[in-house]
Amino acid sequence: MPAHGGCGRERVERPLHEVADIFRAHGEEYRATHVLTPQQRQVMRDIETCRTAVLGGHLELCLDCGDKTPAYNSCNNRHCPKCQALAQARWLARRQQRILPTAHFHVVFTLPAELRPLARCNPKRIYGLMFQAVSQTLLTLGRDPQRLGALIGITAVLHTWRRDLRFHPHLHCIVTGGGLALDGKRWVEGSAEYLFPRQVMANLFRGKLLDGITRAHQRDPLVLTDDLATPGAFERMRSKLYGKDWQVYAKRPFAGAQEVFAYLGRYTHRVGLSNRRILKHTPDRVTIATRGDGTASMHPHEFIRRFLMHVMSKGFVKIRHYGLLAASNVKTKLEVARRLLGVDDHDPQDGDAAEAVQDWRDLMLEITGIDVRRCPVCGSTRRVRIPLEEAVNSDPLIIRSCRSP
Repeated sequence: MPAHGGCGRERVERPLHEVADIFRAHGEEYRATHVLTPQQRQVMRDIETCRTAVLGGHLELCLDCGDKTPAYNSCNNRHCPKCQALAQARWLARRQQRILPTAHFHVVFTLPAELRPLARCNPKRIYGLMFQAVSQTLLTLGRDPQRLGALIGITAVLHTWRRDLRFHPHLHCIVTGGGLALDGKRWVEGSAEYLFPRQVMANLFRGKLLDGITRAHQRDPLVLTDDLATPGAFERMRSKLYGKDWQVYAKRPFAGAQEVFAYLGRYTHRVGLSNRRILKHTPDRVTIATRGDGTASMHPHEFIRRFLMHVMSKGFVKIRHYGLLAASNVKTKLEVARRLLGVDDHDPQDGDAAEAVQDWRDLMLEITGIDVRRCPVCGSTRRVRIPLEEAVNSDPLIIRSCRSP
């Protein structure tokens, strides 16, 4: 799109269709005909009202050319496709301080199809057990003296979807290729091309997760689907899974720390579907882009059902850090590792404090290349912010530009 005025700033083109549009068009009927959790209802309400006059906002008034641009408040819901950019930028600013100059690997652990109904009925508990089993698998192999004999660093991110929004829980893990020796006196560098054998990771993950689920069920019975509630069914499923090869995918190693950083930027705050992947929305059909040139088409109610499957329980943490990157090790073992790797000394807390006070407008400039301080028409930085209610009361003509979309 052409730049406006002499400021070189371009307006960001809005996607043709948004999740919010589908929720507004079909949400009332869907809520009346389906049982939803309080979290799912809240997500729908937040997305429907995000960046509309319902949430209030302000008017950006240019003192030089008189341009009036309404800006509505965001819902800040972590499931909203429009509200992740700033949260992601702030998170990345903190993590950049902790990326080690060593080889990193990307490993994906997938929950078997047989356990997905159990995860649907007990999401918080099963997801927590997945994190536990995956982290124990990687840390155990890292500590093994026949492998590294060291404490490695792990960042794990939970995703629960396929590209067509079907339910598919899996953990993306970024793992350091080396680690701090168990005596804490040296850095142990592993292979730049190889982490751990895939089959060994798969077998260990299988054993730890099934053991964790069994113990959890004995301690506090899980909610079981009808087919697992019959006598002996749970035990038969577990025995079957012990004989199955589980999916663990080790991708090629990253080229360097900056590639790790770029990858984290793409994956950490991703929601099930970005607005730009919605290709078509009609009263009885929603079409979304999947992989490559592929598409998936479904009824709007099915679209809403799939989207809401991926709503996390309130307070559930879907990005977790282990080993050197665990919160308990950041100011101790991680600092030792950084010194051994020749990284300049720094105070991560100071970095976090500096990031915390960073103006959101600076972050937006870094993310989009757009300086929101400048007028989109004339490029002037002489802009003032006026609460919408005050602006509308003082100038009724503004009402026309401040209506909800």
